[in-house]
Amino acid sequence: MWTNENNQLVRTFVFADFIQAFAFMTRVAFVAEKMNHHPEWTNVYNRVTIRLSTHDAGNVVTDRDRQLAAAIDKML
Repeated sequence: MWTNENNQLVRTFVFADFIQAFAFMTRVAFVAEKMNHHPEWTNVYNRVTIRLSTHDAGNVVTDRDRQLAAAIDKML
Protein backbone atom coordinates (compact mmCIF):
# COMPACT_ATOMS: atom_id res chain seq x y z
CA MET A 1 0.00 0.00 0.00
CA TRP A 2 1.19 3.51 -0.79
CA THR A 3 1.81 5.82 2.16
CA ASN A 4 2.21 9.57 2.26
CA GLU A 5 5.60 10.46 3.74
CA ASN A 6 7.15 13.93 3.60
CA ASN A 7 4.94 15.04 0.68
CA GLN A 8 5.67 11.89 -1.31
CA LEU A 9 3.76 8.73 -2.10
CA VAL A 10 6.01 5.88 -0.98
CA ARG A 11 5.81 2.14 -1.43
CA THR A 12 8.29 -0.72 -1.12
CA PHE A 13 7.86 -3.78 -3.30
CA VAL A 14 9.53 -7.11 -2.43
CA PHE A 15 10.18 -9.76 -5.06
CA ALA A 16 11.62 -13.27 -5.06
CA ASP A 17 15.00 -12.16 -6.42
CA PHE A 18 16.95 -9.39 -8.15
CA ILE A 19 15.84 -10.41 -11.66
CA GLN A 20 12.16 -10.05 -10.77
CA ALA A 21 12.80 -6.70 -9.07
CA PHE A 22 14.72 -5.42 -12.09
CA ALA A 23 12.05 -6.64 -14.51
CA PHE A 24 9.44 -4.75 -12.47
CA MET A 25 11.56 -1.59 -12.62
CA THR A 26 11.84 -1.96 -16.39
CA ARG A 27 8.06 -2.23 -16.75
CA VAL A 28 7.59 0.82 -14.52
CA ALA A 29 10.17 2.74 -16.57
CA PHE A 30 8.17 2.28 -19.78
CA VAL A 31 4.94 3.47 -18.16
CA ALA A 32 6.64 6.39 -16.42
CA GLU A 33 8.25 7.50 -19.68
CA LYS A 34 4.92 7.31 -21.49
CA MET A 35 3.34 9.44 -18.75
CA ASN A 36 6.39 11.77 -18.71
CA HIS A 37 6.44 11.42 -14.94
CA HIS A 38 9.54 9.75 -13.52
CA PRO A 39 9.84 8.22 -10.05
CA GLU A 40 12.57 8.48 -7.50
CA TRP A 41 13.47 4.92 -6.65
CA THR A 42 16.00 2.63 -5.07
CA ASN A 43 16.72 -1.03 -5.60
CA VAL A 44 18.59 -3.34 -3.27
CA TYR A 45 18.56 -6.97 -4.37
CA ASN A 46 14.86 -7.97 -4.29
CA ARG A 47 13.43 -4.70 -2.90
CA VAL A 48 12.30 -1.68 -4.89
CA THR A 49 11.23 1.47 -3.08
CA ILE A 50 9.43 4.10 -5.14
CA ARG A 51 8.83 7.71 -4.10
CA LEU A 52 6.46 9.87 -6.13
CA SER A 53 6.02 13.64 -6.03
CA THR A 54 5.64 16.34 -8.65
CA HIS A 55 8.68 18.58 -8.80
CA ASP A 56 6.96 21.18 -11.01
CA ALA A 57 4.26 21.61 -8.34
CA GLY A 58 6.74 22.25 -5.54
CA ASN A 59 7.57 18.63 -4.63
CA VAL A 60 4.11 17.69 -3.42
CA VAL A 61 1.77 14.82 -4.28
CA THR A 62 -0.51 15.60 -7.21
CA ASP A 63 -2.94 13.69 -9.42
CA ARG A 64 -0.01 12.80 -11.69
CA ASP A 65 1.57 10.90 -8.80
CA ARG A 66 -1.67 9.16 -7.94
CA GLN A 67 -2.15 8.15 -11.58
CA LEU A 68 1.36 6.72 -11.81
CA ALA A 69 0.90 4.90 -8.50
CA ALA A 70 -2.33 3.35 -9.80
CA ALA A 71 -0.60 2.30 -13.02
CA ILE A 72 2.23 0.72 -11.02
CA ASP A 73 -0.26 -1.16 -8.85
CA LYS A 74 -1.82 -2.68 -11.98
CA MET A 75 1.57 -4.22 -12.87
CA LEU A 76 1.55 -6.52 -9.85
